[in-house]
Amino acid sequence: MFPPFFCAKKRSKYLFGDNLGGIFIKTRNTKTKFKLKYYIKKYAVHYICAVLALVLSVSLDMLSPQIILHLVDDVILGGDNRYVNLLLAGILLIGVGRFIFQYIKEYIFDYVSVNIACHLRRDLFVHVEHLDTAFFDKNNTGEIMARVKDDIDRIWDALSYVSMLIIEVFIHTVIIIFCMSRLSLPLTVIPVISMGICGVLAFLLEKKLDKVYEDISEENAVLNTTAEENIGGVRTVKAFAREKHEIEKFKKHNEKYCELSIKETETFVKYYPYFQFISRILPFLILFGGGYMYLKGKMTLGEVSAFVAYSQNIVWPMEMLGWLTNSFASAIASYKKINKIYEEASKIVEPENPVALPVVHGDIRFENVSFHKEDMHEILSDISFEVKSGKTLGIMGATGAGKTSVVSLLTRLYDATSGRICLDGVDIKDLSLGTLRGSISLIMQDVFLFSDTISENIRMGDKPHISDKVIREASRKACADDFIEKMDDEYETIIGERGVGLSGGQKQRISIARALAKKHPILIMDDSTSALDMETERKIQETLSELKDTTKIIIAHRISAVKDADEIIILNEGRIAERGTHDELLLKKGLYYETYVSQYGEPELELRKEA
Repeated sequence: MFPPFFCAKKRSKYLFGDNLGGIFIKTRNTKTKFKLKYYIKKYAVHYICAVLALVLSVSLDMLSPQIILHLVDDVILGGDNRYVNLLLAGILLIGVGRFIFQYIKEYIFDYVSVNIACHLRRDLFVHVEHLDTAFFDKNNTGEIMARVKDDIDRIWDALSYVSMLIIEVFIHTVIIIFCMSRLSLPLTVIPVISMGICGVLAFLLEKKLDKVYEDISEENAVLNTTAEENIGGVRTVKAFAREKHEIEKFKKHNEKYCELSIKETETFVKYYPYFQFISRILPFLILFGGGYMYLKGKMTLGEVSAFVAYSQNIVWPMEMLGWLTNSFASAIASYKKINKIYEEASKIVEPENPVALPVVHGDIRFENVSFHKEDMHEILSDISFEVKSGKTLGIMGATGAGKTSVVSLLTRLYDATSGRICLDGVDIKDLSLGTLRGSISLIMQDVFLFSDTISENIRMGDKPHISDKVIREASRKACADDFIEKMDDEYETIIGERGVGLSGGQKQRISIARALAKKHPILIMDDSTSALDMETERKIQETLSELKDTTKIIIAHRISAVKDADEIIILNEGRIAERGTHDELLLKKGLYYETYVSQYGEPELELRKEA
């Protein structure tokens, strides 16, 4: 019989090329097209060699019944013993040859598939990384992870042992039908009809499973998201005693995934017994028909024996059809899901001929800028301001007033709906993203630290040019050196995922050190001192005042963070409600004045105390 139908996937280490495989063609502001054929073409020679090895292996396997034919007719019945040793040696050589070609075939298929899977996963990740922020607003982390990991694995399976066995089933069937027809054309009709019935059943099975696998893929993404959110937010879950609720939510999605998997099994087992029945009854029909042909003198006993051996060899392709259809339908569903991601196009596009700025000074100008997201109300409306190089702008406003959106537009995480944003007099849409974002040191409101050493987290963004001396100096200016140097491994201390184990203030100080180490012409601080005590905040403000050549935009809720700015703007419902210096805004007795009073009391009282 042929080797077992399941081929274990090898997880060997291979060397991968550096190119991205050329799987997609990108044009400006158009959708990306995922073409699996580009990957396959890349390894066309490997596939040809693998298929040739497969053909040789199957052909050798088809010689065994011919040897049986001669052993029965010439040796056993004919009494001619001259070729016994030769025939036995032929069986041995066939076994050795099949071993060699089977190994070559499986190794090449596995080698190619693991390389293609590597390129697939890498290219998909590259594509996702280049999508704009709006994509991540609409798609959750768990779903994206399911596409990058689980769906790529299913395509990997389809390109390795599934595709190998599909080709093998086809070649095996063609050769075996040819060999059978040489022995008896009328008797060959029986296996041909059987294979035709199996083919129809396989087609029906694939149609049934296609929709099931799409549902399974969707639910798998939801299940991943639920698990990822709960593991990532486990402290919040515990703090609010939500374990029971979250367990029930996970249980609900897990049961839905289980139901869909059972539905898949029910669909498969509904059809699979037919394949089993046909494969089991076929040798009996062949034996019955061959016996009749022998009695009629139309076939020799050796020919009947050879035909029966062929019929036993054609059984396994019939049994395989159902299982292969099952796996192939799963891969097709995954292919469709990945294609949906490749159909996403980033609305933030690089200019075809970007303006080159030899030196970025840091002059920033917003000209009547308005912004709203899809299907949402206007977030910013008619925003205009200018920050000269080396000057400081403070931005204040209530939660949801649009403060962070100003930063998002300046860094082109989103593009303004209308209006114009300029850097050194050039529209930022005419600058390359590398020039624009490479000129800005950004301290985000939501601090994200990677599971790596403290030094590597500070180096992020400009790793080749940031020395240990610069790291220590930036940490000192950010008031982070005091707690870092108390750790056992100091700057080489590995911090947990998202900075687990550090306090909110410690994470903020590391993020400030990260921004200061880059020494870019523009520094943006988005409510990045909220977790610091007043004394530490004061020291950092002194550090910022020393950055004479750096343009600074400071977003804050505390008056203390912005009071020394050259200009302060107050946002209210997406519009500039007030603007001026600290003293000018206090005299207006508007929103800024009210904020000051809520934080410090009446200004006159404060001045009296100072006096």
